[in-house]
Formats: sequence, C-alpha cells, structure tokens
Amino acid sequence: MYNFRTDLANERRDIYQKTSKQEGQIDGIESTKEEINENIKVERVKITNENGEKAIGKPIGNYITIDIKKLKIAQEEEIKQAANTLSNELKKILDEHIDKQGEVLVVGLGNIYVTPDSLGPKVINEIDVTRHIINYLPQYVEEGTRMVSAIAPGVLGTTGIETVEILKGIVDNIHPKLVIVIDALASRSIERISSTVQLSDTGIVPGAGVGNTRSEISIKTLGIPVIAIGIPTVVETAVLVNDSLDLFIEKLQDEAKSNEYLNKLKEEDNYEEIKEVLMPKDYNLIVTPKEIDELIENMKDVVALGINNSL
Repeated sequence: MYNFRTDLANERRDIYQKTSKQEGQIDGIESTKEEINENIKVERVKITNENGEKAIGKPIGNYITIDIKKLKIAQEEEIKQAANTLSNELKKILDEHIDKQGEVLVVGLGNIYVTPDSLGPKVINEIDVTRHIINYLPQYVEEGTRMVSAIAPGVLGTTGIETVEILKGIVDNIHPKLVIVIDALASRSIERISSTVQLSDTGIVPGAGVGNTRSEISIKTLGIPVIAIGIPTVVETAVLVNDSLDLFIEKLQDEAKSNEYLNKLKEEDNYEEIKEVLMPKDYNLIVTPKEIDELIENMKDVVALGINNSL
C-alpha cells in the first residue's frame, strides 16, 4: 500500500492514479462532482468493493468532500452557504442510517489547547444539545425533537485513556443510535488546509494522517454507525516542498523556460523523494498556516451550524 499521509479519500485516489499511472475510474471506486456555486464544490467518492479498498486504503463506504474557497475572508453569508451545503450532505447520510428521531451523540476529537487540533472541542461548544431537556423538562420541548448529546473526550496524552474506550462507556450507558465524530485531518495539498470538509460513513482512525494512529472509532468498535466529519488543518513539510516545487516549475513554464526534465518532474509525485531527504535530519515537520486561528473559527462555525441544521 502507498504511504498516502492524507486522510482525504479523493486525494488518495488521485495519488494512486498518478503513482500507478492509471487513467480513468479505478475498479471499485466511483466518483462524481457538483459545483454548488463559484466558491463551493462537492465531490462524492464511493468505494464499492475490496479492490477499491485496497487501492487507496480506505474502507468500503461513502466519502463526500466539500471544497470552500476564500474561507479566510468569508463573511456570515458565505459561512451560512457552506454550512447549508454540509447540512444537506449530512442529512442524506443520516437518513441512510437512522430514523428522524434516532438519538445522536456528537463527539469532538482533539486538543483544545493546540490550535490546529482544536476544531472538535470548539464545535462541541456550539452544538444544540437536547437530551437533558427532553429527559428533565419535556414540557418545554417541541414534539418530535431529536435527542442530541455532545462530548469532547480530550486526547490520550492528557487523559491516559483511548478515546474509543471513553466512547464505548458512553454508548453502553446512553444508547445513542449513531455517533458523529469531528476531527482535524492531514492533507497532501496546502490549498486544502481549513478549506475542505470531508464526510464519511465509515468512521475514523484518529491520528492516521500524521503517523500517530490511535484506535479506530467505527461501527466495528462501537456497535453503531459512525459518521466522521474532518477538516485538514496541517500538512507535512514534504508536502509543502512538493507543492512549492510544482508552483516553481509552473512559473518557469509560464516564462517559456520549460524543458523535458521540468515537465517530467512536474508529472511525478516527488513526495517520497523529498521525504527521504528530510526525515534523517528530523526536518519533516507538521506545519500549519499563520492564520490558523481565524480559519479554525470559521470552520468551527461552518461545521457546528451544518450539524445543528441537519439534526
């Protein structure tokens, strides 16, 4: 299997096609694209069999990627549009797995004290929870309101407990019908940092994208469906260098200085070669943009509003 170092299914598919020099659809992987408006695009990737699963290292299931341009300068209206797109996609997945009244547990993974990893806990603070009101003050709740509970369980380094162990205890006690997990992801493109949302109905393996794999959170481990919502907030230095190299080659090509070698260099994925140079000296850092605080705040609003609207 390739060393993808990205959590995004569509990026893994593209890397597999580029590395294996395969054109067209991969056996076991179906994909469609939709343009919502000039700033929002949706790509749906469906892994249908074991061939697709083996090709890109993702379980059989649905992966929806929402790309949002200009998020750094997004105003309230743009954030609402992005949230509505997320809500529409999330509703479709929810309808496939639970009924309209099925209880949902929303889980925010990550460390609130580390900005690129704080998305999950920040979203949890904005979720409209209803379980306690329905249990203790039902007279104030509109009939048909769905039970929603939420938790930010922290990280292994501060709790000493694997997240899946905490969630098993909660699921066994409050018996939700479905779990929605929010987490920060890693990407293989600097353009996607905090401007892409991925939804999947296959659960999540926290830390997989940065080589710090933790226990899987999925229907296998919890016994109920798990929908994952993830946003890339970091890339490796090797990714940054590889993307910068492509941009540099494009600049030379625009100035009519291209040659056969540069064309060949740009067609290839140089990530592994760059990583081999950086790794021995511990230079393959995990990096995030200087505007990460604002980006996280905007994405927190998009995700929280999208979840609240869908529930």
